Amino acid sequence: MTFQAEDEIAGIGAALGASFGGALAITTTSGPGIALKSETIGLAVSMELPLVVIDIQRGGPSTGLPTKTEQSDLLQAMFGRNGEAPVPVVAPRSPVDCFDAAIEACRIATKYRTPVFLLSDGYLANGSEPWSLPNVEDLPDLHVDFATGPNHTLADGTEVFWPFKRDPETLARPWAIPGTAGLEHRIGGIEKADGSGNISYDPANHDFMVRTRQAKVDGIANDIEPLEVDDPTGDADVLVLGWGSTYGPIGAGCRRVRESGLKVAQAHFRHVNPFPANTEEVLKRYKKVLIPEMNLGQLVMLVRSKYLVDAISYNQVRGLPFKAEELAGVIEDVIKSV
Repeated sequence: MTFQAEDEIAGIGAALGASFGGALAITTTSGPGIALKSETIGLAVSMELPLVVIDIQRGGPSTGLPTKTEQSDLLQAMFGRNGEAPVPVVAPRSPVDCFDAAIEACRIATKYRTPVFLLSDGYLANGSEPWSLPNVEDLPDLHVDFATGPNHTLADGTEVFWPFKRDPETLARPWAIPGTAGLEHRIGGIEKADGSGNISYDPANHDFMVRTRQAKVDGIANDIEPLEVDDPTGDADVLVLGWGSTYGPIGAGCRRVRESGLKVAQAHFRHVNPFPANTEEVLKRYKKVLIPEMNLGQLVMLVRSKYLVDAISYNQVRGLPFKAEELAGVIEDVIKSV
């Protein structure tokens, strides 16, 4: 079902309401709409319900370049909410990958009971390429086991439903459909007690819940594919690292450089939060890491702060995708500087 809401806030409110009712919902927008949806995204983080937020990034700020592409919303997706509100971020690399990345976002959202960002951009949204239709039976299983009865026994032997009794592996809480007998529980943005889900202002409990929500997102790193590296010779000194729609131009630029006789490796993030578990090991293999982005260096900021790697930033914010020839020249300059 598709619902055209009257505004951005109503749209995400309806989507979160659908999730509360037991149906995974997806809300779509671009950068300015994310600003309007941010409060409800934070509510979804607090309620720990699945939700997918698709952001087709465009030139900003404000109305900016509404028909042009940009990668300017990464930090907004990562941090654009009040409080400690971690959200997984998935970024498709091509028009075809938008399909698989959307399913991956849904998988993470339902398995870990969390809102998930899918960061596309204007270049991908207006792009096209041949696509082999998959068989439905080959797609990931998104089946959800909803809570059906009590899951905790009190000291006096009473069996009750605890809405925040977590799965020990994923740290996800149970998903209970409203109206299920015996599963009544409090819902909303006020902090809840671990396990029971009662309203709690206890300092130690709040600290625990904040850290647990962060640990839940961090743990996704062990449930996603590792960062793959295209290094034909296996001994390149320079790694070109990207995310999202820069995949095509970066790949074409690297091939041009290799054809000229130089060595270069390429890697590309599909999961931007959390990063794949092997990211640090990959980065430390290379003397130089070059990160081209259609922003002023948002991924570079994240990589530098997390891994203490002095990555080189190459940026443009012209509302246009990179050109392979342009990137090839930049890559050659970095290789020659090693």
